[in-house]
Amino acid sequence: MTRQTVTDPTGAAEFLGRRRELSALRSDIARAGLDTLAGRPAPRSRVLLVAGRPGTGRTALAEYFAARLLDTGDYPDGLLRARLTEPGGRPVPVARVAGDLLEALGAPVAPGADDEDATAALRAALTDRRVVLLVDDVDDAEPLAELIPDDRHCLVLAVARGPLIGVPDVRPCTVGGLDRNTAVRLLVRGAGDIRVTVDPSAADRLAELCGDLPAALELAAGWLAAHPDATVVEAVRRIVETPDPVGAAGPDPADGEGEGEDDVADAAEAPLSRAFALAHAALPAHTARMLRLLALAPAGLVDAHTAAALAGCPVPAARATLAELTAFGLLRPAASETGSGGPDQYRVPGCLATRIAALLAALERPGEALLARARMLERIVTRLRACQAVTEPPGSPAREWLAGLPAALRFETPEAAADWFATRRPMLVAAARTAAAGGELDTLARRLFAALSRVLIAQLPPAPARAEVYRLHELALAVAERRRLTRERAAALLSLGDMDADAGRPYAALDRYRAALEVARNEREEDADAAGRALESIADTYAELAEWQRAADWYGRALPLSQTRGDLAGTARLHGRVGEALVRTGDWAGALRAWRAAAAAHRRLGDVPAQARALSEVALAQERMGRPDDALRTGSDALRLAERTARRELQAELRLRLADCAEQLGRDEAAAAHRAAAARLRTEGAARADEGPKAPARTLTPPPAPTLETQTAAAND
Repeated sequence: MTRQTVTDPTGAAEFLGRRRELSALRSDIARAGLDTLAGRPAPRSRVLLVAGRPGTGRTALAEYFAARLLDTGDYPDGLLRARLTEPGGRPVPVARVAGDLLEALGAPVAPGADDEDATAALRAALTDRRVVLLVDDVDDAEPLAELIPDDRHCLVLAVARGPLIGVPDVRPCTVGGLDRNTAVRLLVRGAGDIRVTVDPSAADRLAELCGDLPAALELAAGWLAAHPDATVVEAVRRIVETPDPVGAAGPDPADGEGEGEDDVADAAEAPLSRAFALAHAALPAHTARMLRLLALAPAGLVDAHTAAALAGCPVPAARATLAELTAFGLLRPAASETGSGGPDQYRVPGCLATRIAALLAALERPGEALLARARMLERIVTRLRACQAVTEPPGSPAREWLAGLPAALRFETPEAAADWFATRRPMLVAAARTAAAGGELDTLARRLFAALSRVLIAQLPPAPARAEVYRLHELALAVAERRRLTRERAAALLSLGDMDADAGRPYAALDRYRAALEVARNEREEDADAAGRALESIADTYAELAEWQRAADWYGRALPLSQTRGDLAGTARLHGRVGEALVRTGDWAGALRAWRAAAAAHRRLGDVPAQARALSEVALAQERMGRPDDALRTGSDALRLAERTARRELQAELRLRLADCAEQLGRDEAAAAHRAAAARLRTEGAARADEGPKAPARTLTPPPAPTLETQTAAAND
């Protein structure tokens, strides 16, 4: 999926032709919709549809028209882009599309939001805005319908193969070949004026063989540019005689929808197939091999480092080869299509993606393709580690590791690393998804998840970082389940539960925590740390839901594990939480036992402030149970401990509690003295309030990198 932006498209080569289609799109905006004709205000945004087969220039037309719409000033809030289908044909989840659009709008959705919540948040964020939403590669009307804003001041510009049944009040602007004059002008870009002027009939014939399709014409123009001594007649002869290199790989699954349509589909694909064969046949062997290896590029995005890793060649050689492929029309600069992206980043054209993948399957041995993918993932992990290491202090182990890298892999400054990550983020996230889906390189995939998560946390604001890290934990969970890595599975479930809880989904968090507990307990040797963490997290969630008895029960279940592990601090904390929960239920006897145990644990730890706090809670329980003498003695012990600390607010609180106890015993003078001392402590400037035991703040953590033990257990890479 492309990274959505709210900026104007980057200018590219001069846009040629399409006057009829542009006029039709402008007219479609102006025409009255069905709601207007019925006398009702339009409830949703108008949807325009550019429909055509891949290679017709449908996306270029939509981009050009969107830019002209921005020029009118009618859409001052800019352009948003989304892609609903990945290069391999897999649908992009609607929640991910909506989440990325919301991030572009500066209103990121909570991590883990489902389709309904994410699309509702998107529609709410677009209220009272005037934007153009360009949605490319729409294969199904349903996800598009979920993205349409509930605001008639926005405009949706969809790009699809054909009509979209299910989206009301939309007429497709059908895109086919260019008019012949424009097609010849496109050839002139590669051939030059002289060769076309010398033999206009040959140029006309070449355009005809290309079906007047922009993608095919660009490939033919690229061949002519690479062969300055060849005539247009020679290009015509070559395009007719050159066999299709994809033919041996089997039929393109995207060519036809059914057996009865195969002949029609083949005829429609023939011009692009001929032009692709022409360009491919002219490539040197090493360039042709790199081209087919680009089928492994994440989301069809590639830069010099990715290409070098895939082909196993130096970065300068890869950079030169990418430039050569771009000159042939076999690659396109990523920035020209998305309005974003670095100067060294390219995209495999969608209309060529299946052909290049077929070449890979036909001409590359599976083992070689797997090795190329492993090299690519290893290079990405190294670059991510370098991106993180350059932000560490000088002299740190990370900086020492960075200094040992080749210069081409290093980042000299944190700013350079941040720029690299900003432009490569879509490719990096796509690499994580493809690594998780493969199954052959799971150890590398897990290393990638960990490295990418750390960089996301360091480089992004908290909200978008959480959304991306949530997805990575889901991928890590899928890999851990596939490899039966129970510890990593439990860790992923716990992290996902934490993020669900932080996002206001406590019941989803409970499901995650219970699953983590089951995993931790089902291991041959119980993972006591994960089980204890899961039990405590379940209790914390019930406390947030104010289900105090359940919270106390689950804290109580976590206690034996903490005691077995010898975790004295955890034991003290859990006793305190049990006491706090039982106070809320009115079980003062149970709370008294819990707080006494907490005070004893804090005493063994030597934590004087925490011991004083626990004793103050013991005194409160004794007071509520009608034992003021005991409460006064315990409170005095707590006060003596508190006076050894700088916690003035705690001292003041204890003084007030002692005053209450003294009043119950009829000791009015002592009560007055305690209240005066409390007032003096507070006016002298109490330290920040100590609110007692509570759950530590959850932090965003990356998926665990594979250890030597887990790498050995999953030695399939």
